Amino acid sequence: MNTATAAIARTSPSRLLQVLVAVLMLSGFVCVGRADTLDGVLQVESAVVDLDKGVFQLGAHIDYPMSDAISNALRDGVPLVFDVETRIERTRRLWMDATVVDLTLRRDLIYHTVSDRYIVTDRQSGDQQTFATLDAALMYLGTVQNWPVLVESQLEPGEHYTVSVRAGIRRGRLSASLRALLFWTDDWNRVSSWYTWSLTN
Repeated sequence: MNTATAAIARTSPSRLLQVLVAVLMLSGFVCVGRADTLDGVLQVESAVVDLDKGVFQLGAHIDYPMSDAISNALRDGVPLVFDVETRIERTRRLWMDATVVDLTLRRDLIYHTVSDRYIVTDRQSGDQQTFATLDAALMYLGTVQNWPVLVESQLEPGEHYTVSVRAGIRRGRLSASLRALLFWTDDWNRVSSWYTWSLTN
């Protein structure tokens, strides 16, 4: 009997079971940690800015991907971060466009096991919303309303401007135990194409 075989023989059944469970957990986490689990529709379907009392407010509708892998990852404790980026630029003929505004609306999505609810947290305000289903949470995340992005005084008369919006989804910060399990896997990180239109000044 070689050394490895002897070591296994001396291992108690309960310890072997613990090792087997750990291996199975690792295998599952590697699967959900792959970047291709974010496959699916990710696009800005529509976006518009409205002027209200001197402030331009953004509204947008975004389709985020939905899959069993994403649902399983959230239920296993993996947080997800949803970004909406807005860029307003002044167009210039003989030089690169000048960036007037570059903002990001960042929100976190987690699954709370005890309450069996999905929780969305706005990074800037700290406001939280809870949802009974992942579909409802994604629908909320995909609807942006009355987001102030620009003050009218920032625009110069007679100049031309464009507004661009894109959405992103990525894996958030992991707990120490999950970092130990997933340290070799690729981070989830995916962004949509820019949705761009002209801003009437």
